[in-house]
Amino acid sequence: MSRSFAERSPETEWMDTEAVSLDDYRSCLKDLATVNVVTMTHGPILKWLDRATRHLNPQDRVTILDVGYGYGDLLRRIHAWSRRRNRPASLIGVDLNPMSELIARAATPPGVGINYRTGNVFDFQPERPIDFIICSQTTHHMSNEELAGFVRWMERVATRGWYIADLYRHPIPFHFFRALSWAAGWHRFVRHDGPISIARSFRRKDWETILASAGLKPGTAQIRWYPAFRLCVSRLK
Repeated sequence: MSRSFAERSPETEWMDTEAVSLDDYRSCLKDLATVNVVTMTHGPILKWLDRATRHLNPQDRVTILDVGYGYGDLLRRIHAWSRRRNRPASLIGVDLNPMSELIARAATPPGVGINYRTGNVFDFQPERPIDFIICSQTTHHMSNEELAGFVRWMERVATRGWYIADLYRHPIPFHFFRALSWAAGWHRFVRHDGPISIARSFRRKDWETILASAGLKPGTAQIRWYPAFRLCVSRLK
């Protein structure tokens, strides 16, 4: 069956609809974390944090919120980044799925101070100002209307900036990931949902429309393509 990549796909992902056990969900999240390593997913975010904090005093503590943290692997990478940079950081994660909190906590070494929480981020009431909001491989689960609302929320809450990392909609990663996930024997959710995630993801014109709907003027946020077919949107204040 031929597939068009001209528009975002409305297909649903099993991860969003299927009930699974804690162990089964843990296996899925572990394989997704492996995908993030193989595709170098976290690199652009860490480089952006370098740029975003370059002008700050070394002793200034930054508070970073990760929306949709899943396995917690990005927050653990940011914790390691903060140690390398001698940058004090308070790290918070919010995820809708309560199993994510249990799994991420168990995967995080003792002494790594990451505050994992469960809930809807729109209901999140931070105890301190949030400097930076990051969201990785999550926004393709949202509709354009939901995303415009999410961008408006980040604009209100993030005092210094925000960063969205997601996928680029194109047939090459769609077919490549389908073959790779089966060859690697990754979790059935990863094999089924990965290609759909790519079909549900974005091109530049999608983000331009979403940002305009959120009330951002052209040029306010930066849209950049990265290798491994990633499309990232960032905003520094």
